[in-house]
Amino acid sequence: NLPSLLTALVWLHAPREERHALSARKRFAFEEIFLIQLERQQARMLYEQNPTFLITPKKENVDTFIKGLGFPLTGAQNHAIEAIFSDFASSRAMLRLLEGDVGSGKTAVAAATAYAVVTTRPESQNYGALQVGYMCPTEILATQHFESFIKYFIGSGMSIGLITGSGCRKFPSKVDPSGWTDISRTQFLKWVANGEIPIVIGTHAVISKNVQWKHLAYVIIDEQHRFGTKQRAKLVQK
Repeated sequence: NLPSLLTALVWLHAPREERHALSARKRFAFEEIFLIQLERQQARMLYEQNPTFLITPKKENVDTFIKGLGFPLTGAQNHAIEAIFSDFASSRAMLRLLEGDVGSGKTAVAAATAYAVVTTRPESQNYGALQVGYMCPTEILATQHFESFIKYFIGSGMSIGLITGSGCRKFPSKVDPSGWTDISRTQFLKWVANGEIPIVIGTHAVISKNVQWKHLAYVIIDEQHRFGTKQRAKLVQK
């Protein structure tokens, strides 16, 4: 019921009635939003055609990991994990937003799904562990997540790395199995490239050219609204 382009132009510049001007304005507002939606849908369609890994985590393994967190998950957390697992098993590349208040347990969902990825060998693949990249907007937040993941992954035998502008860390330390150690950037990049560090948490440093991955399968972007679309795309392209 919106006016045509020609009619809307006339009504906008020389309206005979107020309702004509409002109708013309509505038409151009609708057109602008409609074209933005089309562009986003097209971008999503192209994104979902990216090559992906088919991952079917073993429920009993993930359940054991969740029990070791020290607290029961809420119904919403379990629902989010199941939805993400459903995407893992799909041939389409996942594009999902996890939304929740501060303290609602998003990091626990990230940890459980990251554990599922690095402990599951994808179907029809005969090589080792897949990798997870976790990008945060600030060093403080990246360090907080690194420390949280250490608590969650103690005893799992899984290596976790932290890379920021200040330096690189690796868990576990050879000296202290429950702690982390500082390592050189050269050594860190080597271990990420050969897959020895399957979980990498960091700031914008994770999208730098010198960070090469062996099998990056799962990307988590924290507070994604604080990154540009090109920055997020750089990590996905890896």
